[in-house]
Amino acid sequence: MHTEKMDSLIQIMGILNVTPDSFSDGGSFDTTDRALTQALKMVADGASIIDVGGESTRPGAADVSLQEELDRVIPVIQKIKNETDIVVSVDTSKAIVIKEALIAGADIVNDVRALQEPDALEVCAEFNTAVCLMHMQGQPRSMQNAPHYKEVVKEVAAFFEQRIKACVEAGIHREKIILDPGFGFGKTLEHNLQLLAHLESFQSFGLPVLVGISRKKMIGELLNGAPVGQRLMGSLSAAVIASMKGSAIIRVHDVKETVEVIKIVQGVKSYE
Repeated sequence: MHTEKMDSLIQIMGILNVTPDSFSDGGSFDTTDRALTQALKMVADGASIIDVGGESTRPGAADVSLQEELDRVIPVIQKIKNETDIVVSVDTSKAIVIKEALIAGADIVNDVRALQEPDALEVCAEFNTAVCLMHMQGQPRSMQNAPHYKEVVKEVAAFFEQRIKACVEAGIHREKIILDPGFGFGKTLEHNLQLLAHLESFQSFGLPVLVGISRKKMIGELLNGAPVGQRLMGSLSAAVIASMKGSAIIRVHDVKETVEVIKIVQGVKSYE
């Protein structure tokens, strides 16, 4: 997948967590058949990318063994690719899972650790795949304990500079890189809002920016403690803001509703 040839329309990435413990939909799609049904629904609703993940990265989530993660994601990727021509991303950090997912037909590696795990860079370079590099301060289990930045936007940008350089030096083509500021990953509400307010600053890299805010804690905090199931309107609002500020890919749980609001954004942006 060449990111420089991505359709100019804003892409909607549907989240497919094949896990028992993800913060929003854990356990809902943890069999291959249920996962495939959900993937087909998201495609019908307008998703252009399906993001398959087999390990929860919410704070405090349990570690998942290599074999368990493989058993969760590989059959699902194979099924989706057999049934559709949709672009599939694999949400993982482990080099072996990356390799097996790419063999199974995955098109993008979406890594919350930005390919910093052993051999991850090398595998992606070998397969000449598109990659999404996410910023995270700390590690998923403890990242929300005490996140601290002097200037969060500048520090995230500096991280992107460093990881882009590492990717290119490893043999990954720069035009295959997508950037994700990592909302909620080692950030307070204030940090998240600063990133969203200045999201357009990341356009300076000349690379697609992915935003994943759907149903996250920051939405709940802004809505007076709204539980996960009551964060749709807040999530849609964040998606509109991110799109207006130049995000190329919006990663969401609620595909149909997001597609509808982004159509309005796209209509306006076509006249900018």
